[in-house]
Amino acid sequence: MRDQMFFTPVAVSAGLGVKREIACLSEMHEFLTEWEPSRRSVSYGGAVAAVEAARAGDISVAAARDAFITFANTAGILWPEAQPIISVKPVVRSFGGFAS
Repeated sequence: MRDQMFFTPVAVSAGLGVKREIACLSEMHEFLTEWEPSRRSVSYGGAVAAVEAARAGDISVAAARDAFITFANTAGILWPEAQPIISVKPVVRSFGGFAS
């Protein structure tokens, strides 16, 4: 069995500000296996069933990816697509300490 890559990786939060990209079925399976049992839900079961079906060739890799996205969104760990842009602009201060 060869590992099947996703067309576009799925980014999830793996801790405080830690981004983890899931790019193939084996990484998806590993992430789901490591998921804490007390936090498992119906969408978790759907994602596990989807990865097993995709590995067996019963469904497409894209369908398994969609099931994983549904799980991640339900669990609240889906990394946002658009990153906030933070810009730092120097401020010139006058003698009074206020910005000019």
